[in-house]
Amino acid sequence: MYAVEVRDHIMIAHSLKGEFFGPAQKMHGATFVVDVAFFCERLGAHDVVVDIGAAHDALKATLGPLNYRNLDEAPEFAGKRSTTEALCRHIFDRLHDTVRKGGLGADSETVTRIRVTLHESHVARAWYEGPVARA
Repeated sequence: MYAVEVRDHIMIAHSLKGEFFGPAQKMHGATFVVDVAFFCERLGAHDVVVDIGAAHDALKATLGPLNYRNLDEAPEFAGKRSTTEALCRHIFDRLHDTVRKGGLGADSETVTRIRVTLHESHVARAWYEGPVARA
């Protein structure tokens, strides 16, 4: 299995409703380091998984609307908790669409899986990984 991984970060504010979340129920900020890995079993015509520059641009474009934002006010999280896991899935869904539309270069048609990892700190991270469904 081949993989290419790109990294960026976002700064957000949010609160997590419910006693389960203890002090995180209150408004707080978080800075997430975001890693996205694109996987394939065979390389494309250019002997790459994806165009790394295009992958980084796609990640930046996906994270842009979240950066420096209070997610409690974001329509995409209305009625939902913006947990680290939920953020992983949100980012995955947008990048999945980008891959399906060929937005990571000509070789991206070989991508079979994507993993989105959010690092909450140097000791904690969460991720969502799933297949790329082709139309």
